Amino acid sequence: MNDRYLYAGLIRLHVLHHAVKEPVYGLAMIEELGRHGYKLSAGTLYPILHGLEDRGYLASTEERAGSTVRRVYRATTAGATALTAAKLKVRELFGELFEDGLETEFQAKGAPGDR
Repeated sequence: MNDRYLYAGLIRLHVLHHAVKEPVYGLAMIEELGRHGYKLSAGTLYPILHGLEDRGYLASTEERAGSTVRRVYRATTAGATALTAAKLKVRELFGELFEDGLETEFQAKGAPGDR
């Protein structure tokens, strides 16, 4: 089963998190997300970046490094504010998800759909 649908919001938050810390670009974010086990293609990531920009969370500029032109994304003030609010909500929700220790039960027995 493919659960990628469930992680879409987490990926957006992860991108925004990095864009608040420093400017980001597509390939670097694909590699960063890959380190966390998310295998995204450019065809998946760029619509996420464009969506965040369309909603005012990111702003982009073209930057030239030698012969390479790269679109670089930075968090806007609205993006940084939204990330701060999202962190509080995520902390609360994840606290509830993990408060019953269910993850250890799944590790021992397997998820209900795996049986």
